[in-house]
Amino acid sequence: MRNQTSFIAVVAATLVVFSVAGAALAETGDTKQAKITRAMQAAPESINKNATIVDADGTVLQSGSNGWHCSPTSGPGSTYPMCNDDVWMRLMTALNNKADFKTDRIGISYMLAGDDDVNNADPFDTKHDPGEVWVQEGPHLMIMVPDTKMLQGISDDPNNGGPYVMWKGTPYAHIMVPVGPRQTEK
Repeated sequence: MRNQTSFIAVVAATLVVFSVAGAALAETGDTKQAKITRAMQAAPESINKNATIVDADGTVLQSGSNGWHCSPTSGPGSTYPMCNDDVWMRLMTALNNKADFKTDRIGISYMLAGDDDVNNADPFDTKHDPGEVWVQEGPHLMIMVPDTKMLQGISDDPNNGGPYVMWKGTPYAHIMVPVGPRQTEK
């Protein structure tokens, strides 16, 4: 019963997170197959081939069996795909609702097709202001840890040449692990 309840909670979280971005994708006119193809670019085949593919409006485009959830978008207005484990699905729901977030285990998210330009310090900032550090990361993994003390000693400078902490000091602080060159604006 606990596993079934957990599965239902993850599916519900998936629907909430991806429903926000529905209008943006609807405007692109992507076909179902195009959305599935884009969503699968977020993670290695070993993950994406059995992942549940969820559209921005919450529609399940392809059922999966491995507990991973991939989407053709990482948020409103984005066309960068992501694949999340259940910890990251809960984090995305909390982020979407500007709610607190805690976890008791490590969470992993893949964004191997890159990401949008993001403020490294403030998850809710949408406007570039002088002095802020913004980064448009290329292929990367994101790692959520259960205790922020585990982030000590990891730089929060995205230009340090290695992994770094994004959104330090917030409930959404996580490790960014670049695995390829940075994106350039689309």
